[in-house]
Amino acid sequence: MNKQSKKTLPRWVTTVGVFSLVLVLATACSQEQKEQGTTREAGQKIKATTTIGMISDIVGKVGGDHVEVTGIMKSGVDPHLYKASQGDMRKLDQADIIFYNGLHLEGKMQDILKKIGKQKPVIPVSKNITQDQLRTGSPEMGSEHDPHIWFNVQNWMSAVETVRDELSALDAAHAEDYKANAEAYLAELRKLDDYTREQIASIPEAQRVLVTAHDAFGYFGDAYDIQVKGLQGMSTESEAGSQDVTKLRDYLMEHKIKAVFVETSVPRKAIDAVIQGAAQQGHTIRIGGELYSDAMGKEGTEEGTYIGMVKHNVNTIVKALK
Repeated sequence: MNKQSKKTLPRWVTTVGVFSLVLVLATACSQEQKEQGTTREAGQKIKATTTIGMISDIVGKVGGDHVEVTGIMKSGVDPHLYKASQGDMRKLDQADIIFYNGLHLEGKMQDILKKIGKQKPVIPVSKNITQDQLRTGSPEMGSEHDPHIWFNVQNWMSAVETVRDELSALDAAHAEDYKANAEAYLAELRKLDDYTREQIASIPEAQRVLVTAHDAFGYFGDAYDIQVKGLQGMSTESEAGSQDVTKLRDYLMEHKIKAVFVETSVPRKAIDAVIQGAAQQGHTIRIGGELYSDAMGKEGTEEGTYIGMVKHNVNTIVKALK
């Protein structure tokens, strides 16, 4: 074809040609991405980004040597209030797979995670916990379910199975390793579940009341037969008011409760107001200890693991209330 004939071609012919080329290239890229997700080069680790530390712990245990875990929220961070930084966005963008809690725990990140989910696997670890195992949420959460699922160890065992299945689907070549790692970790969690049940049962029933800064321990109370009272609701987005403080103070005095607990990820100002209010009425309340609720301990410590965090909480509660 000569130059003159090229000039006389209809514009739509050129446009269709370009569009077809783009479509072919896009399809090829998409196919390549799918193949990379199932057959990876030897030694190439899956890049997994997680939100809260408890999920990082699961992915690290199940993924083992085949997964590089990058957590976003560190020790002492409140996930209810957390806003993703530019650095976090890079971690999410570079990930092969993302794991988060769901149930609106990461409230300010929900839209971001939803958008990224159109491009890569973005998995809520709560996805396979059945409706009858979930507690009712609250209006301030913006969710119909309580998101603090990790406080029932059996719920967290479901989360482990979800991580196992999703990693196996992404990296079938190492599925047997993920299965073996998960089974070993699940065995540890069964022991933790039994330990928690036995220890809480050792507290006299009349003294089995857990009072904390916000209502994060509902699953714990239901699973291990201990009454739970939170000064704030399930979310920490709104501060406790004077009526909340007075109501809890009166409850503690009426039931002669002598110990309350603070949380590492929640300011203790409101709890201190309850203690001071009771003291003015002649009732002494002490701090029973510091509990981990929405965040684990520092990385590298025993409390910086899920099992260590739960054991710390259980031992602190039993020591203060028994």
